[in-house]
Amino acid sequence: MSDSLANAGRSPRPTPPTRDARRYDAQILESPYRPPFWLRNPHTQSALGTSPMRRARGAWLLRRTGAVSTPHVIDGGEGVRLHGMHSRVPDRAARGLALLLHGWEGSIESSYMRLTAARLLHAGFDVFRLNFRDHGDTHHLNEALFHSNRIDEVVNAAVDVERRFADGRPMVVAGYSLGGNFALRVASRAPDAGLPLARVAAVCPVLDPAVTIVEMERGLPVYMRHFEESWRASLRRKRAAFPERYDFDDRILQLRMRELTRWLVERHTDFDSLEDYFDGYSIAGDRLAGLTVPADILTAEDDPVIPVAQFRSLRLAAETRVEIARWGGHCGFMESLSLDGYAERWATERLSAALPPG
Repeated sequence: MSDSLANAGRSPRPTPPTRDARRYDAQILESPYRPPFWLRNPHTQSALGTSPMRRARGAWLLRRTGAVSTPHVIDGGEGVRLHGMHSRVPDRAARGLALLLHGWEGSIESSYMRLTAARLLHAGFDVFRLNFRDHGDTHHLNEALFHSNRIDEVVNAAVDVERRFADGRPMVVAGYSLGGNFALRVASRAPDAGLPLARVAAVCPVLDPAVTIVEMERGLPVYMRHFEESWRASLRRKRAAFPERYDFDDRILQLRMRELTRWLVERHTDFDSLEDYFDGYSIAGDRLAGLTVPADILTAEDDPVIPVAQFRSLRLAAETRVEIARWGGHCGFMESLSLDGYAERWATERLSAALPPG
């Protein structure tokens, strides 16, 4: 893929269909998730969701499935190479294939990716966990930088994963945070891409990034600090992999999130402004109204970075459901001291609706 971003990467604005108000209300559901009282703080939930203990538990549960996991380089189109991990239980005929997409600065080894993969394997799926460009240990695979409007390569990768691993079985996709945004955009492009996607599930998907960055700027500094430090480390790795291409110094890397994003947009995309860039991958408002793939979305009222009002104002396609929990934080949804989460159980149950009986 070239450095520039084609206009085709922008999120479409479908004409929302006329709908009965009562049917629309039935698509916004109250979640049955009820954590114990000591897990009802959104910041505790958000921190535990990505904690090392939960990551270790995910690795242990994956091992217990008996699955064999093998790395693969996937075709993102136009020379783009993406890395991922295919997991299958030997001597078992899987009933479907699930593609999992992580959040920004996460990876295929993030806690929620491991835990969801383990659940899906138990439910009869084979699982493919995909790293976005410049996530995990993949900075060397592509010269150009990652940014959130690189949807075409993720769609192409999904097509390649389906071709290589689905074997005629139903394919589903799930994502968390920015990965949830990507999952819903993949689903919206699936018919035109020839991707036979049966269902999509998104946990706390980023809807409007312009709103999310404001929430991060206004909120507890820990969220902004986490993402800024992670992104700076990623950009340093990219500079080390391609020193002749990236000569930005540490003064650039000390910019705050908004200005560092503006720097990226001005030099590595075709967008005219930061606002246009954010709008390019927004899925807020009516942008999911034309979705033809059955979709489930889970979010929390107390998410500290994505306001729940955005979900209540979505114009939804007929087969889209939004489940809103009173608690959960951002991609947390912890249920007990074991650090198992409602979100991975929820995603597995929703995606399993695409499996054939038996």
